Amino acid sequence: MKTLILFSTRDGQTREIASYLASELKELGIQADVANVHRIEEPQWENYDRVVIGASIRYGHYHSAFQEFVKKHATRLNSMPSAFYSVNLVARKPEKRTPQTNSYARKFLMNSQWRPDRCAVIAGALRYPRYRWYDRFMIKLIMKMSGGETDTR
Repeated sequence: MKTLILFSTRDGQTREIASYLASELKELGIQADVANVHRIEEPQWENYDRVVIGASIRYGHYHSAFQEFVKKHATRLNSMPSAFYSVNLVARKPEKRTPQTNSYARKFLMNSQWRPDRCAVIAGALRYPRYRWYDRFMIKLIMKMSGGETDTR
């Protein structure tokens, strides 16, 4: 049994989650390869029994490369066991941590041709010091409006 774990990340948190998932699967005796959808040309689908894809939200949107990848490979993704996880700061609120209650995940799943067997929503990391000044300013503004953490240290 071998799993392909793909991710789309902007600041590295979704990659960290993908790597953690791979290590957990390894402990269960399941082989897993991890790859970035922004860099993978064409997955060797025949080498895998299942696929997991994670994507993060920035300013209300998934990265276009992730969306294009899913659109291009929807038929293949639907032909094998698959899972999707969405990483976003809205999920810091308990009532926004399910695919049904998280607007980003719900909208993506509703508009996508891919129908993953499993879905999860994971709160992203808020790492102000790593952000460029513009992102730090904008994310702080968004967090202030939504009652989130605004300490940029």
